[in-house]
Amino acid sequence: MKNLWQRMDSPLKIGFVFAVLGTSLTIIGIFRDPTTPATAWALGMGSLIGGGTWGLVSWAIATAAVEVENEVRLAEEAEVTKK
Repeated sequence: MKNLWQRMDSPLKIGFVFAVLGTSLTIIGIFRDPTTPATAWALGMGSLIGGGTWGLVSWAIATAAVEVENEVRLAEEAEVTKK
């Protein structure tokens, strides 16, 4: 049986990787900034906002790129069948 990672499509994998990267960078930034309190609330909200934004935006861009590539492929196939 396939695991969860193998069942995900490429845009979802890209979104997940960037969400993890955004979360990691947010946590690192909280601990490096002496003026930001390292509370559970700051870590949770920062991770949610940073990781969620990076993940959602990268997923949307990857999905748009895949859909454009599919439309181009279909248009090229239609062009070949017309000839």
